[in-house]
Amino acid sequence: MCTAITYHTKDHYFGRNLDLEYSYEESITIASRNFPLHFREVPTQKKHYAIIGMAYVKDNYPLYYDATNEKGLSMAGLNFPDNAYYPEIKEGKENVSPFELIPYLLGQCATVWEAKELLAKINLAAIAFSDELPLSPLHWLLADEKEAVTLEATKEGLSVYENPVGVLTNNPPFPIQMFHLNNYLSLSVKPPYNTFSDKLHLESYSRGMGALGLPGDLSSSSRFVRAAFTKLNSVSGSSESESLSQFFHILNSVSHSRGLVEIKDREYEITVYSSCCNTTKGIYYYTTYENSQITGIDMHMEDINSNKLISYPLLTGQRIYMQNNHV
Repeated sequence: MCTAITYHTKDHYFGRNLDLEYSYEESITIASRNFPLHFREVPTQKKHYAIIGMAYVKDNYPLYYDATNEKGLSMAGLNFPDNAYYPEIKEGKENVSPFELIPYLLGQCATVWEAKELLAKINLAAIAFSDELPLSPLHWLLADEKEAVTLEATKEGLSVYENPVGVLTNNPPFPIQMFHLNNYLSLSVKPPYNTFSDKLHLESYSRGMGALGLPGDLSSSSRFVRAAFTKLNSVSGSSESESLSQFFHILNSVSHSRGLVEIKDREYEITVYSSCCNTTKGIYYYTTYENSQITGIDMHMEDINSNKLISYPLLTGQRIYMQNNHV
């Protein structure tokens, strides 16, 4: 399961937790402007916006989990089991596979508004990458600095929902997630006061009691509420360091520790990585489960006019700074 969020200080930020019991050989991957983006049923994008994100590169094709283009448009795919539905190829539509959707949109759209125009023409078709890599049931968070939307392909069709909280997790479908927030409208960052009864003297005995009732489990519905509450009440300075620190703190509030979500006997889901992209500057930052040090890659320090796919493997080993090491 996963959580994706947007965040805005002086710059705009977009990122996610990838929560799984396994990982592929993910890498931070830049699709340069002239790297051909091939698609199964629609024309190749020979020239496109440069894209940076986390991807599994297979047969020189970037299977992006989350990514941002040079214009600041960002997108992340999250697991959506039992709800995602992809129809067969349809005549008169742009037939795009779910595994192609991120590069297809980010390659040619600068804003959410432009992406919405394109999505109206798309059929998200059931086209697998290969027999070894079947389609994943996904829905997506799509955002720029001005707005965010959720994309869901179900049996009712491809829906585009305005996302005012800038948060997405997994099941249930997004409209139900948003409705569930009504159950928590009394939560507050301020100390509570007694509305239980005027016949009893009740008072706070600890800081943070205004948020009593905020769910603490790791289900997708609870993570949606907790991430939304944490993000919407978050206060941060505007510097890059302060913004990054706050962004990762928000993601850490819904991260998975090994041992808490058992998939099968002694196999556990963990937060494989957490990402934060400064979409204004095109810098992709990440941490991994074993490496809590923030690592960054700046797409503009590469030759983004090339025809290359540029990849950096994740630094996964823990890095510890010994402050009193005098050697």
